[in-house]
Amino acid sequence: MLWLKLLLVIVIGFYCKGLAQLQLQEAFPDLVFTNPVDLQFPNDGTNRLFVVEQKGIIKVFQNSSFASDVKVFLDITDRVGSESDEMGLLGLAFHPDYKNNGYFYVNYNITSPARMTRISRFKVSSSNPDSADKNSELIILTQDQPYTNHKGGQTIFGPDGYLYIGLGDGGSAGDPLNNAQNKSVLLGKILRIDINTTQGSLNYGIPPTNPFQGNLNGWKEEIYAYGLRNPWRFSFDTVTGWLWCGDVGQDLWEEIDIILNGKNYGWRCYEGSHPYNLDSCNGTDYVSPILDYYHSNGNCCIIGGFVYRGHNAPELYGKYIYADYCSKNLWSLQYDSTASPIDSLLLTSPYGQPYAFGMDQNKELYLCASDGKIYCFKPTINSVNPGTFNPVDYNISQNYPNPFNPSTAIRFNVPEESKVHLRIFNTIGKVVDELFNGTKPGGSYEINWAPSIVASGIYFVQMTAQSLSSNKSYNKIIKMVYLK
Repeated sequence: MLWLKLLLVIVIGFYCKGLAQLQLQEAFPDLVFTNPVDLQFPNDGTNRLFVVEQKGIIKVFQNSSFASDVKVFLDITDRVGSESDEMGLLGLAFHPDYKNNGYFYVNYNITSPARMTRISRFKVSSSNPDSADKNSELIILTQDQPYTNHKGGQTIFGPDGYLYIGLGDGGSAGDPLNNAQNKSVLLGKILRIDINTTQGSLNYGIPPTNPFQGNLNGWKEEIYAYGLRNPWRFSFDTVTGWLWCGDVGQDLWEEIDIILNGKNYGWRCYEGSHPYNLDSCNGTDYVSPILDYYHSNGNCCIIGGFVYRGHNAPELYGKYIYADYCSKNLWSLQYDSTASPIDSLLLTSPYGQPYAFGMDQNKELYLCASDGKIYCFKPTINSVNPGTFNPVDYNISQNYPNPFNPSTAIRFNVPEESKVHLRIFNTIGKVVDELFNGTKPGGSYEINWAPSIVASGIYFVQMTAQSLSSNKSYNKIIKMVYLK
């Protein structure tokens, strides 16, 4: 009976391949940039990458290891202020409908008045897709800055279509103005705005689900989360939708947070999970970081990254990849909210200091470094075809996250063209969903399952495969837990 076979599979367990060592390599050997602080791609199917240079230039090139031709997409060096190492053009975000409307958004500090943060919209040229219209600037939001550091800089669109903006506490040491805990100012916050509408005199709207929308206390309605010191880089996991943030610490601790709507992440009352300045701190609602690490072994400044969802480094799949600016260490953090996080040192970069991570349309990860180069991960044993993951055998990996709600990712490998069938069963052996039934060429694949009509409980994914050119075949079942 099927249920007995399922039980037998659970008891026997499943085989896991050992993790291969990773190394960094130059992703684009013929390209060099000046202070590359962000890397983004437009979701327009062109497979281009855009690199932000801190002085005020955005460059565009084709995503190929053979790329040698770089074009200037936007040059606003005449408007960008660089009074300190933490100022300049710091962030870029493409509108989700960029392919049709040509809008993109930047986060930069202006020259006059000095230090002010400006969030602006620009538009691509109507005649040249590799050039922006410099005169199309629409200022969306501005914020005065009291000091020269802690500007944040990340600007990204969330899966909800809203624009998320990171602002540091305004600078100096110890947040002397207590901006991060003051909900009447935007500093020390992650903001969320609707750029597809306007509201009153604003060039944007306030999402109705923002935590302080419509409040009568004078709190800023743009705030999504607060109590942050310098959220230099944050990102959404493309599978779970979680918002991961690397918040730069003060003297002793760096932290990683999962940012939730309306939550207080503790600064300046806490540095990481450790008391820092408890004067006037009466709250009990502080959210502790997922992980914090001490300023030892050369560590001093976290560079937040991404949850890896690519194919070139399958051993990293589902793990949050981040770095430290000073030590040049790179780590992976495995966390699914049901168990303690597992943090592993991947490598220490032999190259320049890490500035920021970026992702391309294939969900592959890149590292921007102080030496002006862009790096990518590769296994120490090269694949047959560089830049692709070529499995040598069939395999279905444990889904992630697990347990899950509302969705989970199921990854599987096919070494050669095969007939593949993936089905989901409940505990009594009834098929509740069919994920795929057809032919797949050799490669690594991912399917997301977002159940809508089944109840909470245990489910099983069965993968069967049969090669079209040999006698190779495969049959395996994995267990999943759905929490509705």
